[in-house]
Amino acid sequence: MRRTERHGARQGRRRRVRGTLVAAAVSAGLLLTACGGTDDGGARDRGGAEAGESNGFPAPAPALPTGPPNGDTGTGTGEENREGELREFAPPAADHLSTFALDVDTASYGYARRTLEDGRLPDPSTIRPEEFINSFRQDYERPDGNGFTVTVDGARTDSPDWRFVRVGLATRGAGDGGERPPAALTFVIDVSGSMAEPGRLDLAKESLGVMTDRLRDDDAVALVTFSDEARTVLPMTRLGDHRGRVHEAIDTLEPADSTNLGAGLTTGYRTAVDGLRPGATNRVVLLSDALANTGETDADALLDRIAGARRAHGITLFGVGVGSDYGDALMERLADKGDGYTTYVSDAAEARRLFCDELPRTIELTARDAKAQVAFDPATVEQFRLVGYDNRRVADEDFRDDRVDGGETGPGHTVTALYAVRVKPGARGHVATATVRWLDPETREPYEETGQAGVDALDRPLWDSGAGLQVTAVAAYFADALRGGDGRWSALPGAPPLPELARRAARLASLTDSAPLHRLTDTINRAKALTL
Repeated sequence: MRRTERHGARQGRRRRVRGTLVAAAVSAGLLLTACGGTDDGGARDRGGAEAGESNGFPAPAPALPTGPPNGDTGTGTGEENREGELREFAPPAADHLSTFALDVDTASYGYARRTLEDGRLPDPSTIRPEEFINSFRQDYERPDGNGFTVTVDGARTDSPDWRFVRVGLATRGAGDGGERPPAALTFVIDVSGSMAEPGRLDLAKESLGVMTDRLRDDDAVALVTFSDEARTVLPMTRLGDHRGRVHEAIDTLEPADSTNLGAGLTTGYRTAVDGLRPGATNRVVLLSDALANTGETDADALLDRIAGARRAHGITLFGVGVGSDYGDALMERLADKGDGYTTYVSDAAEARRLFCDELPRTIELTARDAKAQVAFDPATVEQFRLVGYDNRRVADEDFRDDRVDGGETGPGHTVTALYAVRVKPGARGHVATATVRWLDPETREPYEETGQAGVDALDRPLWDSGAGLQVTAVAAYFADALRGGDGRWSALPGAPPLPELARRAARLASLTDSAPLHRLTDTINRAKALTL
């Protein structure tokens, strides 16, 4: 395993991007470990080779001109770039690159847990493996400042010649950045009739009340509600001596009629713009079961309504899903295209942890439009498959086009991408190099960081590897089993049956004394009982 090299204090030694890579340098074979590197262009890797050096590794996609956003260009999810399931048997010599936007969503796992607790198997279409994997924080090395570290490791599966390659990205710790900027949070609360179900609006009110007491005096909060119509219950209000006013507004929330999500988002973003605070982290937090049934219900049309405010003011969207019936696809689409992320809460303990502990600590952004690109070495790799990230794929040539949307991350986040990789028999040497590219949240300057691994780092048997890698594998195998009824995906190599997977999870839970892993064990056992 190799981690990113660290040359002194990262924060002070970042090299700025000053243009684009020259075509001659690209054609000469710039390496993924040296992504640009002169004052003439490209983000320079802070630990790689100088531009023009060569070690025979596969080259990344060429750099494209950077510039201000020119509308939403999407994430390039066409079949031509889907090197995963759709091209599972294509040799990497023809396409050795895998590129995707970072994703810290966890809603798919949370909703699957809730569905299994209700005695039902989740719909395979709601299973997104990366959200299962990213529900478990990893102990990757963290950077000193904004940005990422890159860890590349892996292990042998129980299927001959198949390895797992894990790419781990980590932001700085939630408490490592000094004093965070103040926050301006606009809560858009669904008060439709379906929110009357226990564990929905009542849970939201309790959590928002406790969170109000946890936020700082210089933070500000606004409240917007929607049912058949939307209204601003509380304009942007600095907490300070006004917490009582916020509590009073929260106490007025009561379930009403139908779900006009479009009206809620439109009013919410208008309220956020009216209360915009320069220098603060401005965010819309949508809390809903996402069962839109009145007004506009199409995600793209909804996003068109708020696109101007989102782009002009950098207001991000955080989606919080609730309810046994939940519009998973709509919420996920809104968050992905709304420069944010989603999670799902099923009980009071999860809601309290999210609103009272995690959200206040992770309000600020550490990276915008972050993308990752992994280059596999055709000399050692026959096949590779990215597990999940199906709707986060980015065209390889768009990796350095900063107009193309990526993912947003904050402090305390880890992002894991898992690949199933078939190495050539007897192959030795380099396997993969991973690069992450992101924009500074304030200056929009692009930066890059890299890491790499060789065959030797992947030789240890999976179930003898470190606990973190085993947790990643268990989560991936579990997601894969739950969506096994969907013929679009074949099983991961070395997949154990659910009874064995439950035993693996239980052993890890006992070894680490981790509450999330104990819950994972219970969840796998519920799925096992429903499939016997």
